[in-house]
Amino acid sequence: MNVSRKLSDHIVTLGMYLFLIAICIFMLLPFIWMLSTSFKMPQDVFGLPPQIIPANPTLINYQYLFQDKNIIRIIGNTFAVAGGATVLRLFFCSLTGYAFAKYQFPGRGTLFAFLLGTMVIPGAVTLIPVYIIIRDIKLMDTLWALIIPGAASAFGIFFMRQYIASVSDELLDAARIDGASEFGIYWRVIVPIIAPGLVSLGLIFFMGSWNDYFGPLIFLKSPENFTLPLAIRSFEGAVGLTAYNTQMAMSILSLLPLLVLFIIFQRRIVDGITAGAVKG
Repeated sequence: MNVSRKLSDHIVTLGMYLFLIAICIFMLLPFIWMLSTSFKMPQDVFGLPPQIIPANPTLINYQYLFQDKNIIRIIGNTFAVAGGATVLRLFFCSLTGYAFAKYQFPGRGTLFAFLLGTMVIPGAVTLIPVYIIIRDIKLMDTLWALIIPGAASAFGIFFMRQYIASVSDELLDAARIDGASEFGIYWRVIVPIIAPGLVSLGLIFFMGSWNDYFGPLIFLKSPENFTLPLAIRSFEGAVGLTAYNTQMAMSILSLLPLLVLFIIFQRRIVDGITAGAVKG
């Protein structure tokens, strides 16, 4: 009886693993096709039967990209926008989260509830006011137009507030007794403690800015200011004229930095999210 039950359990476990493997392969198919297409010639992209492994792999698509001197500038623009927006958001979100978590002031609960309420407002609703402000302060067609509007995030403030709320008040009182200023307490005590949460939130912000297409489409006009999502779009043409092989090579270049960041910080990401969940 025990043997048959164990056998049945093993069969169920094996079935679950096979099902999960099938789901993973299905989810990876677009990335596999993207990587494969980036090594194909144009006539082979939609060849029949489809080739997952190119019969005649070539690096010509990547060579074509790097022959364009503007590609380095585009990659630099994307890093500048994503890095600048991430640093700015982390600073203001953690500072505001610290204030909501550790300070008592009139209307704190109402203000925090209002802040959370803004999370349900679609971004398209605020697009026109943001556009008008950016135009009036003369930042159109500059990278600052993509960095400044997202300097604070309701989600980021909520995340940081929940994370900081569990930091012991005794630590802050001890720092005050030692003569630390209020900003010094934030910078020297709070920031080191919440570092895992900052890494997790920072990667979320970085990916959002790195992959942002709508913002650059609205605010950027000059090709020298383009970011990678706009550069990928530039390979689109009429039906049958889109350079899919070159477009996929550009997509691979866009994906690599995010993949490297995830590999480097994956443990910190998991620790930060799980710690934030427990502390919240």
